Amino acid sequence: MARSRATSSSMALAIALLFMTFVDQSYGQMKVGFYNGKCGNSDVEQIIFDIVKTTFQRDRKTVAALLRLQFHDCFVRGCDASILLDGSSTEKTAGPNGSVRGYTLIDTCKGSLERRCPGVVSCADIIAIATRVSVFLAGGKWYNVETGRRDGTISRASEANSNLPGPTTPVNVAVQLFASRNLTTEDFVLLLGGGHTVGFLHCSFFLDRLYNFRNTGRADPTMNLSTLSSLRRTCPRTGSNSVVAADQTTGSSLTVDNGFYKAIKGGKGVLQIDQQISSDPLTRNIVTRLASTNDFANKFGSAMVKLGRVGVLTGKQGQVRKSCRAVNSS
Repeated sequence: MARSRATSSSMALAIALLFMTFVDQSYGQMKVGFYNGKCGNSDVEQIIFDIVKTTFQRDRKTVAALLRLQFHDCFVRGCDASILLDGSSTEKTAGPNGSVRGYTLIDTCKGSLERRCPGVVSCADIIAIATRVSVFLAGGKWYNVETGRRDGTISRASEANSNLPGPTTPVNVAVQLFASRNLTTEDFVLLLGGGHTVGFLHCSFFLDRLYNFRNTGRADPTMNLSTLSSLRRTCPRTGSNSVVAADQTTGSSLTVDNGFYKAIKGGKGVLQIDQQISSDPLTRNIVTRLASTNDFANKFGSAMVKLGRVGVLTGKQGQVRKSCRAVNSS
């Protein structure tokens, strides 16, 4: 099993039943090792591990892509792989998902598994397993993934546009969005930091902070001056298609660690919401603790497990798609 590759002990998994406010679906039928013995002699998680590892060795940004893919999927209709569906008005076409990557990697995993055991492994589970593998390969602790999800059949761009928090979302609003999915304030800080510890951001998402923060004609005064100068060189006032690391800690931008929290404590947050969590009364103490202890390494996996329970379809709900990009025909 791929889990034997992890050197750290597995995270203990919570067993409380969680519900989303807009769906009525339990995760009660999920469990660690759901696919054991269900794919002939093939080890489902090992197959995914090997495919992700090959991709990661070519492109270490794979971890950022998969973390974002899972988050953007789970926050809209729950963790049902609805983000993978092709179509003219599916979630994939929504503005917040315009730069989401990782679809081809999920297709590769799905194709390999379909050849071994057709109609067994859901696309939603592939996302969760593949993301966990990439986190581990990028230096994070191994965590056990509950599996047994089924795939959704509905995907709407309008729901992605209305449910995904943006870079200027106020901290209290973001906390409420996470709470509606039974994720705590600490989960919010862990998941935001986990995605941004290895994330890359287009200049357009924070250009206002560099030149015209809140229509003042000046930069955001909370930004570290050295960071401001560096970001302005990459992102001129006229705009740019360039990207920058969300974690401005030298040598930390491709590693799952607590460097992001250290950076924002020093005013080096790139996105407005990143910088705000370091000073907002709701989150600043959590940020301070994550920046100065090993809590991020120890707790990020648990937060990912909780994210992976949001709005899941199990049992006779949904379907196991033959292709992750299309709903099975009846």
